[in-house]
Amino acid sequence: MTLAERLAKGEVLALSAEITHARRGTLRHSFRSRADHVLLAPETARPPRGLSLDRFNLLALHRRDHGGARGAGQGADWAWEKFAQAGLPRGPGRVLALLTQPRFLGYWFNPVSFWMLIEGDALRAVIAEVNNTFGQRHSYLLVRPDLAPITPDTRLSARKVFHVSPFQDISGDYRFRFALRPDGLSIRISQIDGEAGVDTAMTGALAPLTTRAILGGALRRPGGALRVISQIYWHALRLKLKGAAYRPCPPAPHEEISR
Repeated sequence: MTLAERLAKGEVLALSAEITHARRGTLRHSFRSRADHVLLAPETARPPRGLSLDRFNLLALHRRDHGGARGAGQGADWAWEKFAQAGLPRGPGRVLALLTQPRFLGYWFNPVSFWMLIEGDALRAVIAEVNNTFGQRHSYLLVRPDLAPITPDTRLSARKVFHVSPFQDISGDYRFRFALRPDGLSIRISQIDGEAGVDTAMTGALAPLTTRAILGGALRRPGGALRVISQIYWHALRLKLKGAAYRPCPPAPHEEISR
């Protein structure tokens, strides 16, 4: 059974991801951590106990958290519309999946989630849904010019237009690489801005999400998204103490998605 078929039948997959982050340039900073994500097709998902859709639970996914305006998302409908505009509409064998970190006891924050259009075991297109800590969101549509499948050797680019860190300028480009397998996932993002920039990676094994796995993850890494936001502020403090210059947050781009 292909990955698309598994997701279409309602399977929810867990990704215990290793996150690496390294800043290049005159002021260097790096760290490594782990975070728990889920990969599921929101339209067909049958989550285990401990994870709910659009209602409170230990872990929860809410439609309004994804797809369009932050806090007023349209979920999968929005993502299908954007992929169709790029030339990849709904079709037999195509499944729309979301890779994200669920709410933890109602608390939500995701630095980045990924809408993935999967056909068989192949990745066809991605929307990177980026949130900053100032309440803003912008998304990047990533697709090959010829609409061919995205392979581990594919390098996708997008101009940086969104304020993510108060210690970085809105300049340069992103380079994305995705390696999707039935049993694992790797995402690498490099922000290129002359000699400066940031290299980020998220890698891990995909396994069926069970209630036992949910409870185990909550015990090993309590707090979920709350833990992630606390780590962001901790590393921001470290950067400030190293002498990083602070950039005030400008208005978000007028367009909600770019490519």
